[in-house]
Amino acid sequence: MPKQFDLLVFDWDGTLMDSAAAITTSLRDACADLELPVPSEERARYVIGLGLTDALKYLLPDLPAVGYPALLERYRHHFQKQDPDTTLFTGAPELLQSLRDAGFLLAVATGKSRRGLDRALDATGLTQIFHATRCGDEGFTKPHPDMLLWLLDELNVNRERALMIGDTSHDMQMAVAADVARVGVAYGAHPRVNLLTHEPVACLNTFSELAAWLTMHA
Repeated sequence: MPKQFDLLVFDWDGTLMDSAAAITTSLRDACADLELPVPSEERARYVIGLGLTDALKYLLPDLPAVGYPALLERYRHHFQKQDPDTTLFTGAPELLQSLRDAGFLLAVATGKSRRGLDRALDATGLTQIFHATRCGDEGFTKPHPDMLLWLLDELNVNRERALMIGDTSHDMQMAVAADVARVGVAYGAHPRVNLLTHEPVACLNTFSELAAWLTMHA
């Protein structure tokens, strides 16, 4: 069967890496450290995928921007402590390698900082698997379409030949804004009902379902 897409763009946290719980806990612990209002778990999970500054604006609208650096430092402290226990979803490296071997271009669009993504790619051994990556501190963050449009231009791919794969409404909204097809994964940060609002071509419940769908339909 001919390929539908040339470029597969993956979100990172909650899509390839099983890190949604670590992010949620780290955000809440950082707030507690500084005696700031601790957001609910649901509210903390909602901001996964956004750039850190946008996430903090949503979580703590009354916190002056001058307070962001201290909170970000505490967040990174807690998140990096969990690095050894934060792993890729089972089968992720094998799926990515098989997709690359099949001739797909692979990319990442993430709200993580460049430093954070590079550290994660190095730790997981995936640095060389992707043809391009775009991070939250390199332009407009999700749900703005900038990340996807940059990747399309960088890899010289028409938007109708690209597919965005992500676990949050922010990923889906970004793809809608860029007029790119999208697949939602409901095993990450946002519930299935939120993803379906943005009319993905598929919404999968497990990583193994995602792997099977991409193998059959991408």
